[in-house]
Amino acid sequence: MSPGTSSEDVLLMVSHVHHKKVDGTLYLMNERIAWMPNGKDTFSISHKYADIKMQKISPEGKSKVQLQVVLHNGDNTTFHFVNPMGSSWQLQDRNGVKELLQQLLPKFKRKINKELEEKNNILANDPVLFQLYRDLVTTQVITADEFWANYVKKPAQNQAINSEQETGVSGSFLIGIAPQTDGSCGIKYNITPEIIDSIFRTYPAVKKKHMENVPHKITESEFWTKFFQSHYFHRDRLNINSKDLFSECAKIDEEDVKNAIDKGIPDPFVDITSFDEEKLLEDDSKTVVNAYNTQKEINQNMIRRFNHHSMMVLQSCTKKKLDTSADNNLPNAKKIALVNNCVNSTKNSPSISEKDSKKILIEKKTIYEDLSANSKQNVSSLNLTKINRYLSGPIPLLDTNDISPEEVTFAVNHLNNAIYHWSPNLSNVLTPSSAIVALGDVLPGGSLMKNMDGTYLKDSVPVEIQIEMKQLYCALSELLRHFWCCFPTTTPQLEEKVLSMQNSLQRFEFAKLQPFQEKLTKNCLQSQLCDHMKSLLQVAYKKFSTWQSRLGR
Repeated sequence: MSPGTSSEDVLLMVSHVHHKKVDGTLYLMNERIAWMPNGKDTFSISHKYADIKMQKISPEGKSKVQLQVVLHNGDNTTFHFVNPMGSSWQLQDRNGVKELLQQLLPKFKRKINKELEEKNNILANDPVLFQLYRDLVTTQVITADEFWANYVKKPAQNQAINSEQETGVSGSFLIGIAPQTDGSCGIKYNITPEIIDSIFRTYPAVKKKHMENVPHKITESEFWTKFFQSHYFHRDRLNINSKDLFSECAKIDEEDVKNAIDKGIPDPFVDITSFDEEKLLEDDSKTVVNAYNTQKEINQNMIRRFNHHSMMVLQSCTKKKLDTSADNNLPNAKKIALVNNCVNSTKNSPSISEKDSKKILIEKKTIYEDLSANSKQNVSSLNLTKINRYLSGPIPLLDTNDISPEEVTFAVNHLNNAIYHWSPNLSNVLTPSSAIVALGDVLPGGSLMKNMDGTYLKDSVPVEIQIEMKQLYCALSELLRHFWCCFPTTTPQLEEKVLSMQNSLQRFEFAKLQPFQEKLTKNCLQSQLCDHMKSLLQVAYKKFSTWQSRLGR
């Protein structure tokens, strides 16, 4: 393995692959596709699967066997397969890469779509933030990554704990692979990576066969052709092919049903034996038989297949959850063996694991955490220097200079008499008539405001200009807030952010503020409306130049 891939799992490696007439090796890893030229130990081309929009292949019959990956930003990379063994080997190499990409790309595409959906919901629920996005990102004042990193939390960071919730398996996923005629007496099945994933999760035996045979024995398409032609998929057929690849899968399913019946269900409050039906399984047989009439064996087999399908669907969704809960709730010596959503149990006497699971189930149904009081309360301790003073309380002070009630009455009467005969001295205050004259001079049209017409600014500026100006103030305030938060620049990251925010402020001035000022001039409005925003920018520019001069740049 080359040094460039020593820390990654290589899923597929194809040699004799040209890129721009340079021979090299193509690597498909867990999260990216990369190409390394011969004679070097570093990748010249590396694309993450999340950045790939689609893949294209050259049409059949073309002299060159090529595969092209198209990125979301519009760029593309073309790989030319030039296996010296001939065109058949070249097609085999190209098809191997194509099939593996078909399985990997949908997984990363779902993650991107989910993140974009969360971002769209955030913008849809916050009109102010959406307008800020249009003012800053659409006009290329800042990039989208800077917007989501600096102005709002990433959607994945809105939760304290990012718990991945796996999508469940639909019980009717087999309906999506209904056969279609291809026009030449043949049948064609259209399966997607989602359906393949559902088949693997529901039928582990099929997944095991896939791992044993693909791609070193048969190709991906040949495997699924054999699957749809097998007796395992068409169990109503009477003739069984001895060379059927999936002949063992039906036996494994029967073992699963038998184990499920033997082990019962994990809920101790449900007793299946209380039903009126007789045992569905003979003691010395591995197949389920009819309890009442052997002539209904076909119907019984169909019911058993339905039950098995439902059991496997539930198991694919709950297996990981049950494993986690068993590890967290039970001691190491009392782990419950959870297989096929069942627990090991005996029919005569309950085991220790059953008692523990029953206790946990009772507590879960009877105890409500939101209604129970917290036993531990955070209480601050009181440190006392003199405990006796705290226990005895304050001691009253004994003052020998007591005032008699007669002296108190005399003081109150003296205060009332002074207030009654008080007269204000307003020699330095304007008279009412002089104040009215001064107020008239400073009003629009007065002696000091002769050039003003008395109209308010909000009445002279159109509403759409006011709305646009408000949006400009909001965007500029957001940029300036992050600019001033960088000071003092105590870390290299803050220094980089200062440089980035300075460039963003300059782009905002040229992309948003200057066009708005020109718009005011064309509409015969006062261009001084932008003076305040320009002054805010000038203060920020001055701070930036001072900061650079101190650093000696």
